[in-house]
Amino acid sequence: MASATLWLFSLAWVAAGQASAGGSLLGAWDAADTPGSALHVEPSGSRVQASGPDVDCKEVGKQNSTQRCSFIQNNPDCRMDGGFLNYLNGVFCVFPAALQPLVVTLYALWLLYLFVILGVTAEKFFCPNLSAISTTLKLAHNVAGVTFLAFGNGAPDVFSAVVAFSDPRTAGLAIGALFGAGIFVTTIVAGGIALVRPFTAASRPFLRDAVFYMVSVFLTFVALYFEKVSLAEALSYLCLYIFYVATVVVSTWLHKRQRRERLAPPSPAEPDLGTDSEDGDSSSVDYREEYRPLLPSQEESTRQLLASALNPLDHRKWRRKPCCWRLLKATQLPVELVLLLTVPVVDPDREDRNWKRPLNCLHLATGPLVCVLALKSGSYGFYKIQGAFPVWGLVVLGGAALALVVFCMTRNEEPPRFHFVFAFLGFLVSAMWINAAATEVVNILRTLGVVFSLSNTVLGLTLLAWGNSIGDMFSDLTMARQGYPRMAFSACFGGIIFNMLVGVGLGCLLQMTSGKLAVKLDPAGLLVWVLAGALGLSLVFSFLSVPAQRFQLGRGYGCCLIAYYLVFLTVALLTEFRVIRISTF
Repeated sequence: MASATLWLFSLAWVAAGQASAGGSLLGAWDAADTPGSALHVEPSGSRVQASGPDVDCKEVGKQNSTQRCSFIQNNPDCRMDGGFLNYLNGVFCVFPAALQPLVVTLYALWLLYLFVILGVTAEKFFCPNLSAISTTLKLAHNVAGVTFLAFGNGAPDVFSAVVAFSDPRTAGLAIGALFGAGIFVTTIVAGGIALVRPFTAASRPFLRDAVFYMVSVFLTFVALYFEKVSLAEALSYLCLYIFYVATVVVSTWLHKRQRRERLAPPSPAEPDLGTDSEDGDSSSVDYREEYRPLLPSQEESTRQLLASALNPLDHRKWRRKPCCWRLLKATQLPVELVLLLTVPVVDPDREDRNWKRPLNCLHLATGPLVCVLALKSGSYGFYKIQGAFPVWGLVVLGGAALALVVFCMTRNEEPPRFHFVFAFLGFLVSAMWINAAATEVVNILRTLGVVFSLSNTVLGLTLLAWGNSIGDMFSDLTMARQGYPRMAFSACFGGIIFNMLVGVGLGCLLQMTSGKLAVKLDPAGLLVWVLAGALGLSLVFSFLSVPAQRFQLGRGYGCCLIAYYLVFLTVALLTEFRVIRISTF
Protein backbone atom coordinates (compact mmCIF):
# COMPACT_ATOMS: atom_id res chain seq x y z
CA MET A 1 0.00 0.00 0.00
CA ALA A 2 2.72 2.45 0.91
CA SER A 3 4.60 1.70 -2.30
CA ALA A 4 1.45 2.27 -4.37
CA THR A 5 0.83 5.61 -2.67
CA LEU A 6 4.46 6.65 -3.09
CA TRP A 7 4.29 5.64 -6.74
CA LEU A 8 1.21 7.80 -7.39
CA PHE A 9 2.82 10.85 -5.83
CA SER A 10 6.05 10.29 -7.76
CA LEU A 11 4.00 10.08 -10.97
CA ALA A 12 2.33 13.36 -10.08
CA TRP A 13 5.72 14.97 -9.58
CA VAL A 14 6.99 13.70 -12.94
CA ALA A 15 3.97 14.99 -14.84
CA ALA A 16 3.58 18.25 -12.92
CA GLY A 17 6.03 20.09 -15.12
CA GLN A 18 3.99 19.17 -18.20
CA ALA A 19 0.58 19.94 -16.77
CA SER A 20 0.69 23.57 -17.86
CA ALA A 21 1.96 23.93 -21.38
CA GLY A 22 4.71 26.24 -22.47
CA GLY A 23 5.53 28.18 -25.57
CA SER A 24 6.45 26.82 -28.96
CA LEU A 25 9.92 26.95 -30.44
CA LEU A 26 9.53 26.75 -34.19
CA GLY A 27 9.30 30.24 -35.56
CA ALA A 28 6.63 30.77 -38.17
CA TRP A 29 4.53 27.95 -36.75
CA ASP A 30 4.14 29.80 -33.46
CA ALA A 31 1.54 32.48 -32.86
CA ALA A 32 3.64 34.35 -30.30
CA ASP A 33 1.47 37.44 -30.36
CA THR A 34 -1.72 35.56 -29.57
CA PRO A 35 -3.67 37.02 -26.66
CA GLY A 36 -4.08 35.04 -23.46
CA SER A 37 -6.55 32.22 -23.66
CA ALA A 38 -9.78 32.07 -21.74
CA LEU A 39 -9.40 30.63 -18.27
CA HIS A 40 -11.94 27.94 -17.33
CA VAL A 41 -10.52 26.88 -13.97
CA GLU A 42 -12.75 28.21 -11.24
CA PRO A 43 -12.03 28.85 -7.55
CA SER A 44 -15.61 28.86 -6.29
CA GLY A 45 -17.97 28.16 -9.15
CA SER A 46 -17.44 31.34 -11.15
CA ARG A 47 -16.11 31.24 -14.68
CA VAL A 48 -13.40 33.72 -15.57
CA GLN A 49 -12.65 34.69 -19.16
CA ALA A 50 -9.85 36.69 -20.62
CA SER A 51 -10.59 39.86 -22.48
CA GLY A 52 -10.74 39.89 -26.25
CA PRO A 53 -12.87 38.23 -28.93
CA ASP A 54 -13.55 34.83 -27.37
CA VAL A 55 -15.24 33.13 -30.33
CA ASP A 56 -15.39 29.39 -30.94
CA CYS A 57 -12.33 28.52 -33.02
CA LYS A 58 -14.43 26.30 -35.30
CA GLU A 59 -15.98 29.51 -36.67
CA VAL A 60 -12.80 29.95 -38.73
CA GLY A 61 -14.46 27.97 -41.52
CA LYS A 62 -17.01 30.77 -41.95
CA GLN A 63 -14.30 33.39 -42.55
CA ASN A 64 -12.86 34.40 -45.90
CA SER A 65 -9.64 32.62 -46.82
CA THR A 66 -7.71 35.89 -46.46
CA GLN A 67 -9.05 36.49 -42.94
CA ARG A 68 -8.53 33.02 -41.48
CA CYS A 69 -4.93 33.57 -40.40
CA SER A 70 -5.84 36.78 -38.58
CA PHE A 71 -8.84 35.06 -36.98
CA ILE A 72 -6.63 32.21 -35.69
CA GLN A 73 -3.96 34.51 -34.29
CA ASN A 74 -6.34 36.97 -32.60
CA ASN A 75 -8.89 34.54 -31.16
CA PRO A 76 -8.05 33.31 -27.64
CA ASP A 77 -9.99 30.10 -28.24
CA CYS A 78 -7.55 29.17 -31.04
CA ARG A 79 -4.43 29.48 -28.93
CA MET A 80 -2.29 26.36 -28.52
CA ASP A 81 -0.37 26.61 -25.29
CA GLY A 82 1.62 23.38 -25.53
CA GLY A 83 3.66 21.40 -28.00
CA PHE A 84 6.50 22.19 -30.33
CA LEU A 85 4.35 23.03 -33.37
CA ASN A 86 1.33 25.30 -33.71
CA TYR A 87 -0.70 23.17 -36.09
CA LEU A 88 -3.50 25.70 -36.52
CA ASN A 89 -0.98 28.27 -37.69
CA GLY A 90 0.41 25.70 -40.11
CA VAL A 91 -2.99 25.11 -41.71
CA PHE A 92 -4.23 28.69 -41.91
CA CYS A 93 -1.10 30.87 -41.94
CA VAL A 94 1.99 29.01 -43.18
CA PHE A 95 0.45 27.22 -46.17
CA PRO A 96 -1.98 28.69 -48.72
CA ALA A 97 -5.62 27.65 -48.66
CA ALA A 98 -5.24 25.60 -51.85
CA LEU A 99 -2.82 23.26 -50.07
CA GLN A 100 -5.05 22.67 -47.05
CA PRO A 101 -6.00 19.09 -48.11
CA LEU A 102 -2.29 18.24 -48.43
CA VAL A 103 -1.53 19.74 -45.02
CA VAL A 104 -4.37 17.80 -43.39
CA THR A 105 -3.09 14.60 -45.02
CA LEU A 106 0.39 15.25 -43.66
CA TYR A 107 -1.08 15.89 -40.22
CA ALA A 108 -2.94 12.57 -40.39
CA LEU A 109 0.26 10.72 -41.31
CA TRP A 110 2.15 12.50 -38.53
CA LEU A 111 -0.63 11.50 -36.13
CA LEU A 112 -0.21 7.85 -37.10
CA TYR A 113 3.54 8.12 -36.60
CA LEU A 114 3.02 9.69 -33.17
CA PHE A 115 1.01 6.62 -32.20
CA VAL A 116 3.97 4.52 -33.39
CA ILE A 117 6.27 6.61 -31.18
CA LEU A 118 3.95 6.14 -28.20
CA GLY A 119 3.77 2.39 -28.76
CA VAL A 120 7.52 1.87 -29.21
CA THR A 121 8.42 4.03 -26.22
CA ALA A 122 5.92 2.34 -23.92
CA GLU A 123 6.64 -1.22 -25.05
CA LYS A 124 10.43 -1.27 -25.36
CA PHE A 125 11.60 1.39 -22.92
CA PHE A 126 8.91 2.46 -20.44
CA CYS A 127 7.52 -0.96 -19.46
CA PRO A 128 10.93 -2.72 -19.08
CA ASN A 129 12.15 0.01 -16.74
CA LEU A 130 8.95 -0.17 -14.71
CA SER A 131 9.44 -3.93 -14.46
CA ALA A 132 13.03 -3.38 -13.30
CA ILE A 133 11.86 -0.85 -10.69
CA SER A 134 9.25 -3.33 -9.48
CA THR A 135 11.91 -6.01 -9.16
CA THR A 136 14.28 -3.63 -7.36
CA LEU A 137 11.57 -2.67 -4.87
CA LYS A 138 10.71 -6.40 -4.47
CA LEU A 139 6.99 -5.86 -5.02
CA ALA A 140 4.64 -8.84 -5.15
CA HIS A 141 3.48 -9.79 -8.63
CA ASN A 142 -0.16 -8.84 -8.02
CA VAL A 143 0.80 -5.42 -6.63
CA ALA A 144 3.15 -4.82 -9.55
CA GLY A 145 0.45 -5.92 -11.98
CA VAL A 146 -2.16 -3.39 -10.85
CA THR A 147 0.36 -0.55 -10.41
CA PHE A 148 3.51 -0.58 -12.53
CA LEU A 149 2.29 -2.99 -15.21
CA ALA A 150 -1.05 -1.18 -15.50
CA PHE A 151 0.78 2.13 -15.81
CA GLY A 152 3.10 0.70 -18.45
CA ASN A 153 0.20 -0.59 -20.53
CA GLY A 154 -1.91 2.53 -20.04
CA ALA A 155 0.83 5.15 -20.29
CA PRO A 156 -0.39 6.62 -23.63
CA ASP A 157 -3.97 6.88 -22.33
CA VAL A 158 -2.97 8.44 -19.00
CA PHE A 159 -0.54 10.95 -20.47
CA SER A 160 -3.01 11.89 -23.22
CA ALA A 161 -5.66 12.48 -20.53
CA VAL A 162 -3.29 14.56 -18.39
CA VAL A 163 -2.33 16.70 -21.39
CA ALA A 164 -5.94 17.09 -22.53
CA PHE A 165 -7.13 18.10 -19.05
CA SER A 166 -4.44 20.79 -18.96
CA ASP A 167 -6.67 22.93 -21.21
CA PRO A 168 -10.46 23.09 -20.69
CA ARG A 169 -10.88 23.44 -24.47
CA THR A 170 -9.46 19.94 -24.95
CA ALA A 171 -10.94 18.30 -21.83
CA GLY A 172 -13.55 16.76 -24.12
CA LEU A 173 -10.75 14.82 -25.78
CA ALA A 174 -9.84 13.24 -22.45
CA ILE A 175 -13.43 12.34 -21.60
CA GLY A 176 -14.08 11.00 -25.09
CA ALA A 177 -10.84 9.02 -25.16
CA LEU A 178 -11.28 7.46 -21.71
CA PHE A 179 -14.93 6.57 -22.28
CA GLY A 180 -14.32 5.58 -25.90
CA ALA A 181 -11.38 3.36 -25.00
CA GLY A 182 -13.48 1.79 -22.24
CA ILE A 183 -16.26 0.89 -24.67
CA PHE A 184 -13.79 -0.30 -27.31
CA VAL A 185 -11.85 -2.56 -24.94
CA THR A 186 -14.88 -4.00 -23.13
CA THR A 187 -16.76 -4.73 -26.38
CA ILE A 188 -14.47 -5.14 -29.40
CA VAL A 189 -11.46 -6.56 -27.54
CA ALA A 190 -13.44 -8.64 -25.03
CA GLY A 191 -15.77 -9.87 -27.76
CA GLY A 192 -12.83 -10.70 -30.01
CA ILE A 193 -11.32 -12.84 -27.24
CA ALA A 194 -14.57 -14.79 -26.90
CA LEU A 195 -14.68 -15.29 -30.68
CA VAL A 196 -11.07 -16.40 -30.96
CA ARG A 197 -11.22 -18.88 -28.07
CA PRO A 198 -14.37 -19.54 -26.00
CA PHE A 199 -13.47 -19.88 -22.33
CA THR A 200 -14.64 -19.81 -18.73
CA ALA A 201 -14.09 -16.43 -17.11
CA ALA A 202 -12.60 -16.10 -13.64
CA SER A 203 -15.64 -15.22 -11.56
CA ARG A 204 -14.29 -13.19 -8.63
CA PRO A 205 -11.75 -11.07 -10.56
CA PHE A 206 -14.38 -10.27 -13.21
CA LEU A 207 -17.04 -9.21 -10.71
CA ARG A 208 -14.51 -7.21 -8.69
CA ASP A 209 -13.15 -5.33 -11.72
CA ALA A 210 -16.60 -4.74 -13.21
CA VAL A 211 -17.88 -3.22 -9.94
CA PHE A 212 -14.86 -0.93 -9.56
CA TYR A 213 -15.09 0.20 -13.18
CA MET A 214 -18.80 0.93 -12.89
CA VAL A 215 -18.12 3.02 -9.78
CA SER A 216 -15.40 5.00 -11.60
CA VAL A 217 -17.72 5.58 -14.57
CA PHE A 218 -20.46 6.74 -12.19
CA LEU A 219 -18.05 9.23 -10.57
CA THR A 220 -17.20 10.64 -13.99
CA PHE A 221 -20.90 10.79 -14.90
CA VAL A 222 -21.58 12.84 -11.76
CA ALA A 223 -18.67 15.17 -12.58
CA LEU A 224 -20.08 15.71 -16.08
CA TYR A 225 -23.53 16.40 -14.66
CA PHE A 226 -22.21 19.14 -12.38
CA GLU A 227 -19.76 20.27 -15.12
CA LYS A 228 -16.75 20.37 -12.81
CA VAL A 229 -14.28 18.25 -10.87
CA SER A 230 -13.54 19.54 -7.38
CA LEU A 231 -10.41 18.87 -5.38
CA ALA A 232 -12.23 16.33 -3.23
CA GLU A 233 -13.52 14.51 -6.31
CA ALA A 234 -10.05 14.40 -7.90
CA LEU A 235 -8.61 12.95 -4.71
CA SER A 236 -11.49 10.46 -4.53
CA TYR A 237 -10.45 9.05 -7.92
CA LEU A 238 -6.93 8.37 -6.67
CA CYS A 239 -8.16 7.04 -3.31
CA LEU A 240 -10.54 4.69 -5.11
CA TYR A 241 -7.65 3.35 -7.16
CA ILE A 242 -5.54 2.81 -4.02
CA PHE A 243 -8.52 0.98 -2.51
CA TYR A 244 -8.74 -1.13 -5.69
CA VAL A 245 -5.06 -2.07 -5.33
CA ALA A 246 -5.63 -3.01 -1.70
CA THR A 247 -8.66 -5.10 -2.69
CA VAL A 248 -6.62 -6.99 -5.30
CA VAL A 249 -3.85 -7.67 -2.77
CA VAL A 250 -6.21 -8.86 -0.03
CA SER A 251 -8.37 -10.99 -2.33
CA THR A 252 -5.33 -12.64 -3.85
CA TRP A 253 -3.90 -13.37 -0.42
CA LEU A 254 -7.20 -14.91 0.71
CA HIS A 255 -7.42 -16.95 -2.50
CA LYS A 256 -3.91 -18.33 -2.05
CA ARG A 257 -4.63 -19.12 1.59
CA GLN A 258 -7.75 -21.07 0.64
CA ARG A 259 -5.78 -23.00 -1.96
CA ARG A 260 -3.13 -23.93 0.61
CA GLU A 261 -5.83 -25.18 2.97
CA ARG A 262 -7.55 -27.26 0.29
CA LEU A 263 -4.50 -28.76 -1.38
CA ALA A 264 -1.82 -30.93 0.11
CA PRO A 265 1.75 -29.63 -0.11
CA PRO A 266 3.47 -30.61 -3.38
CA SER A 267 5.92 -33.48 -3.41
CA PRO A 268 9.58 -32.79 -4.23
CA ALA A 269 9.12 -34.46 -7.63
CA GLU A 270 6.21 -32.19 -8.51
CA PRO A 271 6.99 -28.60 -7.55
CA ASP A 272 4.17 -26.15 -6.98
CA LEU A 273 3.55 -24.03 -10.06
CA GLY A 274 0.94 -21.74 -8.53
CA THR A 275 0.43 -18.23 -9.78
CA ASP A 276 -0.12 -14.95 -7.98
CA SER A 277 -3.21 -14.19 -10.01
CA GLU A 278 -6.69 -15.47 -9.38
CA ASP A 279 -7.17 -16.35 -13.01
CA GLY A 280 -5.51 -19.71 -12.87
CA ASP A 281 -3.51 -18.89 -16.01
CA SER A 282 0.22 -19.13 -15.59
CA SER A 283 3.21 -19.67 -17.81
CA SER A 284 6.62 -20.84 -16.81
CA VAL A 285 9.04 -19.16 -19.17
CA ASP A 286 12.77 -18.83 -18.72
CA TYR A 287 13.37 -15.45 -20.27
CA ARG A 288 17.12 -15.80 -19.80
CA GLU A 289 17.13 -18.51 -22.44
CA GLU A 290 16.28 -15.91 -25.07
CA TYR A 291 19.43 -13.94 -24.30
CA ARG A 292 21.79 -16.90 -23.90
CA PRO A 293 24.45 -16.70 -26.66
CA LEU A 294 24.78 -19.60 -29.08
CA LEU A 295 28.57 -19.34 -29.09
CA PRO A 296 30.98 -18.24 -26.37
CA SER A 297 31.34 -14.48 -26.73
CA GLN A 298 34.70 -12.78 -26.85
CA GLU A 299 35.39 -9.61 -24.95
CA GLU A 300 34.31 -6.61 -27.00
CA SER A 301 36.09 -3.29 -27.12
CA THR A 302 34.30 -0.17 -25.93
CA ARG A 303 33.73 1.01 -29.51
CA GLN A 304 32.30 -2.36 -30.58
CA LEU A 305 30.09 -2.47 -27.51
CA LEU A 306 28.69 0.98 -28.28
CA ALA A 307 28.07 0.09 -31.94
CA SER A 308 26.22 -3.12 -31.06
CA ALA A 309 24.18 -1.40 -28.34
CA LEU A 310 23.00 1.26 -30.81
CA ASN A 311 21.90 -1.29 -33.41
CA PRO A 312 18.09 -1.64 -33.15
CA LEU A 313 17.87 -4.28 -35.89
CA ASP A 314 18.38 -8.03 -35.65
CA HIS A 315 19.44 -9.04 -39.17
CA ARG A 316 18.58 -12.71 -38.66
CA LYS A 317 15.08 -11.81 -37.52
CA TRP A 318 14.76 -9.34 -40.40
CA ARG A 319 15.35 -12.09 -42.97
CA ARG A 320 12.75 -14.40 -41.44
CA LYS A 321 9.91 -11.87 -41.16
CA PRO A 322 7.34 -11.02 -43.89
CA CYS A 323 7.33 -7.77 -45.84
CA CYS A 324 4.61 -6.11 -43.75
CA TRP A 325 6.65 -6.65 -40.60
CA ARG A 326 9.73 -5.21 -42.32
CA LEU A 327 7.79 -2.12 -43.40
CA LEU A 328 6.55 -1.50 -39.86
CA LYS A 329 10.02 -2.11 -38.47
CA ALA A 330 11.53 0.35 -40.96
CA THR A 331 9.17 3.06 -39.70
CA GLN A 332 10.15 2.27 -36.11
CA LEU A 333 13.92 2.28 -36.67
CA PRO A 334 14.44 6.08 -36.44
CA VAL A 335 12.38 6.21 -33.25
CA GLU A 336 14.22 3.27 -31.71
CA LEU A 337 17.61 4.77 -32.57
CA VAL A 338 16.78 8.10 -30.90
CA LEU A 339 15.37 6.31 -27.87
CA LEU A 340 18.42 4.06 -27.60
CA LEU A 341 20.58 7.17 -27.51
CA THR A 342 18.58 8.81 -24.74
CA VAL A 343 16.77 6.16 -22.65
CA PRO A 344 18.62 3.52 -20.57
CA VAL A 345 16.90 0.16 -20.11
CA VAL A 346 17.63 -2.16 -17.18
CA ASP A 347 16.65 -5.81 -17.69
CA PRO A 348 16.79 -7.96 -14.51
CA ASP A 349 16.27 -11.15 -16.58
CA ARG A 350 19.59 -10.78 -18.35
CA GLU A 351 22.83 -11.86 -16.75
CA ASP A 352 24.45 -8.47 -17.35
CA ARG A 353 21.14 -6.63 -16.61
CA ASN A 354 21.58 -4.92 -20.02
CA TRP A 355 24.63 -3.00 -18.80
CA LYS A 356 26.24 -1.21 -21.78
CA ARG A 357 29.01 0.85 -20.26
CA PRO A 358 29.68 3.41 -23.05
CA LEU A 359 25.99 3.81 -23.91
CA ASN A 360 24.85 4.04 -20.29
CA CYS A 361 27.47 6.71 -19.62
CA LEU A 362 26.20 8.60 -22.68
CA HIS A 363 22.67 8.37 -21.22
CA LEU A 364 23.80 10.42 -18.23
CA ALA A 365 24.19 13.38 -20.59
CA THR A 366 21.44 12.75 -23.17
CA GLY A 367 18.74 11.67 -20.70
CA PRO A 368 18.68 14.87 -18.61
CA LEU A 369 18.99 16.88 -21.83
CA VAL A 370 15.77 15.29 -23.16
CA CYS A 371 14.02 16.00 -19.87
CA VAL A 372 14.94 19.69 -19.82
CA LEU A 373 14.05 20.15 -23.50
CA ALA A 374 10.73 18.30 -23.20
CA LEU A 375 9.69 20.16 -20.06
CA LYS A 376 7.16 22.83 -21.08
CA SER A 377 8.17 22.39 -24.74
CA GLY A 378 11.73 23.56 -24.13
CA SER A 379 10.93 26.89 -22.50
CA TYR A 380 13.00 25.92 -19.47
CA GLY A 381 15.83 24.39 -21.47
CA PHE A 382 16.37 27.46 -23.64
CA TYR A 383 16.22 29.90 -20.75
CA LYS A 384 19.55 31.73 -20.52
CA ILE A 385 21.22 32.12 -17.13
CA GLN A 386 22.00 35.83 -16.67
CA GLY A 387 21.09 36.25 -20.32
CA ALA A 388 24.20 34.42 -21.54
CA PHE A 389 24.40 30.67 -20.90
CA PRO A 390 21.42 28.40 -21.74
CA VAL A 391 20.13 25.90 -19.21
CA TRP A 392 20.48 23.02 -21.67
CA GLY A 393 24.21 23.74 -21.97
CA LEU A 394 24.62 23.56 -18.20
CA VAL A 395 22.73 20.24 -18.15
CA VAL A 396 24.98 18.81 -20.87
CA LEU A 397 28.14 19.88 -19.05
CA GLY A 398 26.93 18.41 -15.76
CA GLY A 399 25.84 15.18 -17.42
CA ALA A 400 29.14 14.85 -19.32
CA ALA A 401 31.13 15.30 -16.10
CA LEU A 402 29.05 12.65 -14.34
CA ALA A 403 29.37 10.31 -17.33
CA LEU A 404 33.17 10.68 -17.26
CA VAL A 405 33.25 9.79 -13.55
CA VAL A 406 31.04 6.72 -14.05
CA PHE A 407 33.07 5.62 -17.09
CA CYS A 408 36.28 5.71 -15.07
CA MET A 409 34.74 3.85 -12.11
CA THR A 410 33.18 0.95 -14.06
CA ARG A 411 34.09 -1.85 -16.44
CA ASN A 412 32.51 -3.16 -19.63
CA GLU A 413 32.11 -6.73 -18.35
CA GLU A 414 30.34 -6.18 -15.02
CA PRO A 415 27.42 -3.88 -14.13
CA PRO A 416 28.10 -1.58 -11.17
CA ARG A 417 26.25 -1.90 -7.89
CA PHE A 418 24.36 1.33 -8.59
CA HIS A 419 23.13 0.12 -12.00
CA PHE A 420 19.51 0.01 -10.73
CA VAL A 421 19.54 3.84 -10.69
CA PHE A 422 19.50 3.76 -14.49
CA ALA A 423 16.03 2.16 -14.35
CA PHE A 424 14.69 5.27 -12.60
CA LEU A 425 16.45 7.51 -15.13
CA GLY A 426 15.00 5.45 -17.99
CA PHE A 427 11.53 5.69 -16.45
CA LEU A 428 11.77 9.48 -16.19
CA VAL A 429 13.17 10.04 -19.69
CA SER A 430 10.72 7.67 -21.40
CA ALA A 431 7.87 9.34 -19.49
CA MET A 432 9.00 12.68 -20.90
CA TRP A 433 9.08 11.23 -24.42
CA ILE A 434 5.58 9.79 -24.01
CA ASN A 435 4.24 13.05 -22.61
CA ALA A 436 5.78 15.09 -25.44
CA ALA A 437 4.24 12.76 -28.05
CA ALA A 438 0.88 12.79 -26.26
CA THR A 439 0.92 16.61 -26.30
CA GLU A 440 1.41 16.61 -30.07
CA VAL A 441 -1.39 14.03 -30.48
CA VAL A 442 -3.82 16.19 -28.53
CA ASN A 443 -2.86 19.30 -30.52
CA ILE A 444 -3.27 17.55 -33.88
CA LEU A 445 -6.67 16.16 -32.90
CA ARG A 446 -7.79 19.60 -31.78
CA THR A 447 -6.61 21.04 -35.11
CA LEU A 448 -8.50 18.37 -37.06
CA GLY A 449 -11.57 19.18 -34.99
CA VAL A 450 -11.28 22.86 -35.97
CA VAL A 451 -10.70 22.09 -39.65
CA PHE A 452 -13.61 19.63 -39.97
CA SER A 453 -15.85 21.28 -37.30
CA LEU A 454 -15.87 18.13 -35.16
CA SER A 455 -16.26 18.09 -31.40
CA ASN A 456 -13.34 17.04 -29.23
CA THR A 457 -15.52 14.30 -27.78
CA VAL A 458 -16.02 12.47 -31.08
CA LEU A 459 -12.31 12.79 -31.88
CA GLY A 460 -11.48 11.36 -28.47
CA LEU A 461 -13.84 8.39 -28.70
CA THR A 462 -12.66 7.52 -32.22
CA LEU A 463 -9.13 8.48 -33.27
CA LEU A 464 -7.56 8.94 -29.83
CA ALA A 465 -9.30 5.93 -28.28
CA TRP A 466 -8.49 3.68 -31.25
CA GLY A 467 -4.89 4.81 -31.42
CA ASN A 468 -4.26 4.21 -27.73
CA SER A 469 -6.19 0.91 -27.60
CA ILE A 470 -5.05 -0.82 -30.79
CA GLY A 471 -1.93 -2.17 -29.08
CA ASP A 472 -4.00 -3.62 -26.23
CA MET A 473 -6.29 -5.28 -28.77
CA PHE A 474 -3.48 -7.05 -30.62
CA SER A 475 -1.68 -8.11 -27.44
CA ASP A 476 -4.86 -9.44 -25.78
CA LEU A 477 -6.00 -11.32 -28.90
CA THR A 478 -2.52 -12.80 -29.30
CA MET A 479 -2.60 -13.90 -25.67
CA ALA A 480 -5.99 -15.53 -26.24
CA ARG A 481 -4.74 -17.41 -29.33
CA GLN A 482 -1.79 -18.71 -27.32
CA GLY A 483 -4.16 -20.30 -24.81
CA TYR A 484 -4.60 -17.61 -22.14
CA PRO A 485 -8.08 -16.16 -22.82
CA ARG A 486 -8.90 -15.72 -19.13
CA MET A 487 -5.81 -13.63 -18.56
CA ALA A 488 -6.55 -11.53 -21.67
CA PHE A 489 -10.17 -11.02 -20.60
CA SER A 490 -9.10 -9.92 -17.11
CA ALA A 491 -6.63 -7.45 -18.67
CA CYS A 492 -9.53 -5.82 -20.56
CA PHE A 493 -11.13 -4.64 -17.32
CA GLY A 494 -8.09 -4.23 -15.09
CA GLY A 495 -6.24 -1.83 -17.39
CA ILE A 496 -9.12 0.57 -18.07
CA ILE A 497 -9.79 0.96 -14.35
CA PHE A 498 -6.32 2.44 -13.99
CA ASN A 499 -6.78 4.65 -17.07
CA MET A 500 -10.09 6.07 -15.85
CA LEU A 501 -9.22 6.64 -12.18
CA VAL A 502 -5.65 7.87 -12.59
CA GLY A 503 -6.30 9.64 -15.90
CA VAL A 504 -9.17 11.77 -14.57
CA GLY A 505 -7.93 12.07 -10.99
CA LEU A 506 -4.33 12.96 -11.76
CA GLY A 507 -5.20 15.00 -14.85
CA CYS A 508 -7.56 17.24 -12.87
CA LEU A 509 -5.42 17.33 -9.73
CA LEU A 510 -2.43 18.69 -11.64
CA GLN A 511 -4.51 21.65 -12.82
CA MET A 512 -5.41 22.69 -9.31
CA THR A 513 -3.18 25.04 -7.42
CA SER A 514 -3.83 27.07 -4.29
CA GLY A 515 -6.98 29.10 -4.83
CA LYS A 516 -8.19 27.00 -7.79
CA LEU A 517 -10.31 24.28 -6.29
CA ALA A 518 -12.26 23.05 -9.31
CA VAL A 519 -11.69 22.21 -12.97
CA LYS A 520 -14.47 23.18 -15.34
CA LEU A 521 -15.84 20.51 -17.68
CA ASP A 522 -17.93 21.20 -20.74
CA PRO A 523 -20.25 18.26 -21.53
CA ALA A 524 -20.40 19.42 -25.19
CA GLY A 525 -24.02 18.52 -25.74
CA LEU A 526 -25.81 15.25 -26.27
CA LEU A 527 -22.82 13.22 -27.50
CA VAL A 528 -21.13 13.05 -24.09
CA TRP A 529 -24.28 11.65 -22.52
CA VAL A 530 -24.64 9.12 -25.35
CA LEU A 531 -21.05 8.08 -24.69
CA ALA A 532 -21.46 7.82 -20.91
CA GLY A 533 -24.77 6.00 -21.24
CA ALA A 534 -23.40 3.54 -23.78
CA LEU A 535 -20.41 2.68 -21.57
CA GLY A 536 -22.61 2.23 -18.52
CA LEU A 537 -25.07 0.07 -20.45
CA SER A 538 -22.29 -2.15 -21.84
CA LEU A 539 -20.88 -2.69 -18.33
CA VAL A 540 -24.32 -3.54 -16.93
CA PHE A 541 -24.88 -5.95 -19.84
CA SER A 542 -21.62 -7.79 -19.16
CA PHE A 543 -22.14 -7.68 -15.39
CA LEU A 544 -25.52 -9.42 -15.74
CA SER A 545 -24.98 -11.65 -18.77
CA VAL A 546 -21.63 -13.17 -17.79
CA PRO A 547 -22.88 -14.66 -14.47
CA ALA A 548 -26.13 -15.67 -16.25
CA GLN A 549 -24.01 -17.77 -18.61
CA ARG A 550 -22.21 -19.28 -15.59
CA PHE A 551 -19.10 -17.46 -16.81
CA GLN A 552 -19.01 -19.67 -19.93
CA LEU A 553 -18.23 -17.09 -22.63
CA GLY A 554 -18.62 -18.23 -26.22
CA ARG A 555 -18.98 -16.84 -29.70
CA GLY A 556 -22.56 -15.65 -29.14
CA TYR A 557 -21.41 -13.35 -26.34
CA GLY A 558 -18.57 -12.06 -28.53
CA CYS A 559 -20.88 -11.31 -31.45
CA CYS A 560 -23.28 -9.43 -29.15
CA LEU A 561 -20.47 -7.21 -27.83
CA ILE A 562 -19.12 -6.39 -31.30
CA ALA A 563 -22.64 -5.66 -32.60
CA TYR A 564 -23.23 -3.41 -29.60
CA TYR A 565 -20.11 -1.36 -30.37
CA LEU A 566 -21.09 -0.93 -34.02
CA VAL A 567 -24.55 0.28 -32.99
CA PHE A 568 -23.02 2.67 -30.45
CA LEU A 569 -20.55 4.06 -32.99
CA THR A 570 -23.35 4.61 -35.51
CA VAL A 571 -25.49 6.43 -32.94
CA ALA A 572 -22.52 8.53 -31.80
CA LEU A 573 -21.66 9.64 -35.34
CA LEU A 574 -25.31 10.39 -36.14
CA THR A 575 -25.47 12.46 -32.96
CA GLU A 576 -22.28 14.32 -33.88
CA PHE A 577 -23.66 15.27 -37.30
CA ARG A 578 -27.00 16.24 -35.72
CA VAL A 579 -29.05 13.59 -37.46
CA ILE A 580 -30.08 12.53 -33.94
CA ARG A 581 -30.72 15.41 -31.59
CA ILE A 582 -32.91 16.47 -28.69
CA SER A 583 -34.32 19.96 -28.44
CA THR A 584 -32.95 20.52 -24.92
CA PHE A 585 -29.40 20.14 -26.28
